[in-house]
Amino acid sequence: MLSILKAYFTIGIILSTTGADLVQPGRYDYGFNIDLHPLKRAPSQSIIVPGLPLVDGKAPIRRDILDLQKDDDMWNLYILALSWMQFTEQESPFSWYQITGIHGAPGLTWGDVGPSPGNEHSGYCTHVSILFPTWHRPYLALYEQVLYNIVQHIASLYPPKHQDRIQKAATAFRVPYWDWAAVPPDGVSVLPLSVGGSPTINVTGPNGVQSISNPLFSYVFKPFNASTFPDFPYSTWRETKRAPRPINSPNATSNNSFVAQALDTHLPSFQQRLYNLFSNYKNYTTFSNEAWIPSGVNNDTFDSLESLHDAIHTVGGGVYGHLAIIAYSGFDPLFWLHHANVDRIFTIWQALWNDTYVVSQPAVYSSHTTSPGEVEDSQTALTPFFVNETHFWTSDMVRDHQVFGYTYADVANKSREEVVGLVNNLYGHFSPTSMFIEIDRSERQRDGDGKNSDHRGPYRGNGLSWNSQTSARPSLNAVFSGNKYREWLANIRVTKHAMGGSFSIHLFLGEVPFDPSMWLVASSLVGTLGVFAHKGAHGMAPSRKVAGTIPITSALMYMVASGNVSSLHANDIEPFLKSNLELRVSLTNGTIVEAHEVDGLRVEIVSAMVKAPESENMLSEWDKIEHQFDLFA
Repeated sequence: MLSILKAYFTIGIILSTTGADLVQPGRYDYGFNIDLHPLKRAPSQSIIVPGLPLVDGKAPIRRDILDLQKDDDMWNLYILALSWMQFTEQESPFSWYQITGIHGAPGLTWGDVGPSPGNEHSGYCTHVSILFPTWHRPYLALYEQVLYNIVQHIASLYPPKHQDRIQKAATAFRVPYWDWAAVPPDGVSVLPLSVGGSPTINVTGPNGVQSISNPLFSYVFKPFNASTFPDFPYSTWRETKRAPRPINSPNATSNNSFVAQALDTHLPSFQQRLYNLFSNYKNYTTFSNEAWIPSGVNNDTFDSLESLHDAIHTVGGGVYGHLAIIAYSGFDPLFWLHHANVDRIFTIWQALWNDTYVVSQPAVYSSHTTSPGEVEDSQTALTPFFVNETHFWTSDMVRDHQVFGYTYADVANKSREEVVGLVNNLYGHFSPTSMFIEIDRSERQRDGDGKNSDHRGPYRGNGLSWNSQTSARPSLNAVFSGNKYREWLANIRVTKHAMGGSFSIHLFLGEVPFDPSMWLVASSLVGTLGVFAHKGAHGMAPSRKVAGTIPITSALMYMVASGNVSSLHANDIEPFLKSNLELRVSLTNGTIVEAHEVDGLRVEIVSAMVKAPESENMLSEWDKIEHQFDLFA
């Protein structure tokens, strides 16, 4: 972990002495004037979003960004295409500015798909909606299609001696994802150095090796229009920021080293939430979105893919960066890596629980084409994404991700049992279930059967957590009753726009740092629930509540292993939590807010007995959630 922070710290020193994210060497020099080149006018692009071509009859794989970096040809094409797209004039419908602007600001109309009355200033994105996972699928496909077409053209510019090799890579090109919940390789941060390490990057293209502006580090508006961002200081920042410092300064620079440390600190919490979603959320309605349903339908399932996704936005944006604000988030290049992983998670979940899908629900918030109260279902048009010249994609049409000509290695040609094994191996590090799975894994390796060996090695997060690979191991009796253990959670619900913008709810065990800017990286932090919102008009329904969870089990396992509490059982844990668990709330600008000032906030400590899987090809089985006490109500 120290080596990770040292790498980011060293780069941070270099950036601070060179003007940080103001260092912009520019675009790649292809040896001709790109502005006059035909592709700048995008004749090969179309507002129709088809599936990309198959390769040898198979859908190519969307790869982890860490894996893609090892493929020189594919990586260079990816970086060059991102850069080309970002330098495309903002007036083009296929520019970075307009494709990313579909999501939120500046509320533009794309593809002549006009707004419904009163929604002229809203983006097309669907949040707190039954369509949250399905709408983002064709959105990613459109983005992928634009990059794919640019990649094909760039490949054609290489010298003849490289053509065959480069064209082979170009044909199989698909956008990568960023797995923010998996244990990274030893010595690597959750935030890849290629994303946050430097504002410049070396790339090999048709005209040799050159140093260009890193298109993963930030997006520079060309030109900058302050009216796109009515809020100060966003109205003064000419490029996207992450963890901007000083926060309220027009001259703020990104602090990616802080973002890397915060993501590393939150890894145990993110991974526990994802692991719980895969094992305990079997219904699409509760899995898909964060709308809290007061009828009791989801009282036992407060979390969702959308709520977990929100936390990545707030932490990954360093709380105050563009990524942390709904309407501005799409401009940050990290948005696309994040959402490719969200789609991947959705795809894995579908491989586990594909007998449930979109049902009719009223829209909660407006989008560019939807008003609150309108019924959304599996036949609702996913605007503005055309399947042909007259019709839009629907959720029914995108249920199988391969319709867009891509897949993921996690599900390609795999049985459900194999997908379960992958889930346990990738996302079970911080769960007590890993103690049982380790026994099964050891027996299989002894017997020579290790086919599900995606298990990643030792990693210790910065935050308060227990890891099956690196922490002291408590006795089975202190954790299990037979083959069951008790899972501990904070169930949280709150009014989404309670604070007029994004905000964060934090839980700590132990001393809370005096400086709220250090809460995201505190050693006593259990986890953070990020509420992803926006100031101003965005079709707000002010009283609407959303829900999410902060898992506590891994932190408590650490306390058991270190002797601070005797066991994971309720008679030991409940009094321990009542005495030691601390709640804090902060705004994006670091302002501390008293819990009673947050409309609709309730934090309920709950638990459930969970049957640990007997092998890595089985999921854990949850009993009913039990209320323990209210931390705040």
